[in-house]
Amino acid sequence: MNKLVLILGASLIFTTTACGGDSAPTTDTSTNSGGTLVANRWNTIKNRGQLICGVSGEVPGFSFVGTNGEYSGIDVDVCRAIAAALFDNPDAVEFRNLSAKERFTALQTGEVDILSRNTTWTLSRATSVGLEFAPVVFYDGQAIMVRKNSAIKSLADLKDKAICVQTGTTTEQNLADQMRKRNITYKPVVFEDVNVTFATYAEGRCDAITADRSALVSRRTTLPKPEDNVVLDEVISSEPLAPAVAKGDAKWSDTVNWVVYALIKGEELGINSQNLGQFTTSNDPDVKRFLGTEGDLGQGLGLTNDFAARIIKHVGNYGELYDRNLGPKTKLNLARGQNQLWSKGGLLYSPPFR
Repeated sequence: MNKLVLILGASLIFTTTACGGDSAPTTDTSTNSGGTLVANRWNTIKNRGQLICGVSGEVPGFSFVGTNGEYSGIDVDVCRAIAAALFDNPDAVEFRNLSAKERFTALQTGEVDILSRNTTWTLSRATSVGLEFAPVVFYDGQAIMVRKNSAIKSLADLKDKAICVQTGTTTEQNLADQMRKRNITYKPVVFEDVNVTFATYAEGRCDAITADRSALVSRRTTLPKPEDNVVLDEVISSEPLAPAVAKGDAKWSDTVNWVVYALIKGEELGINSQNLGQFTTSNDPDVKRFLGTEGDLGQGLGLTNDFAARIIKHVGNYGELYDRNLGPKTKLNLARGQNQLWSKGGLLYSPPFR
């Protein structure tokens, strides 16, 4: 009798389990390396019909909100490029301003789909914080800004000087490391809010301020007398700035990666928003695969095969993004330098579209 009960019980368990496998809804969740439960982000975004992009909103040239409420900047355009690839609509984006302190939590909890906020790619952020970084969109380095009429020309001249720095960033640690290495004592003046940090410098309460060189050049344009401030030539760190998503959805991270690569590849191939139409009938196999007139590369990402053409049409290639936001016709006038294509001596490089 006991054997019969065991057999019937085992049969019932097997039957229930099998039925459950057929009828139970699939869960779109996975756990990232930071221990955070993340949804299947790609499906969530597609079903929502809109991308939610975390930005700074306070750094001209990268992400900045104008008086008309419109967002602009290279970080903003990266999100617009993703929306173009997903929805054929670069405006299908909601931007959310995030502070340095808020940014990682917002990404981990799913408040935003992507962080496109001049964020440095580091080992700890890719592991313990649980971020999946896309290709670098701006190679930067940390620098120091001082008043032009000061006698400060190098780090050595900052001995016992007050230096404004934002906490919760790689900037704070880099400064401490470099000054320790050089055995230079200094007085850190630390704030969580970037606006307060720069305001304190502008008020003359700090002898210098440190941040990524691009941020210093950008913020200098917002100071009362920009021409009275100078960014020193000395670079104290390497800062590869890249978009990031939460780990846990390979399809979503692949999509973001290849959108960034499409921006770079478009420039490599000489395809931009103005001449795109001239390439649609090209017989070049590289061009045909890139634009989706041949092959099915987009399907592997869950996108249309012409996703790269959508990006170039609506947003442009990387060179167009750079010129529009940081180039010689802007207030920032940042030389491309290492942000040039590899073929022109820079570091930008795209894997093959094949």
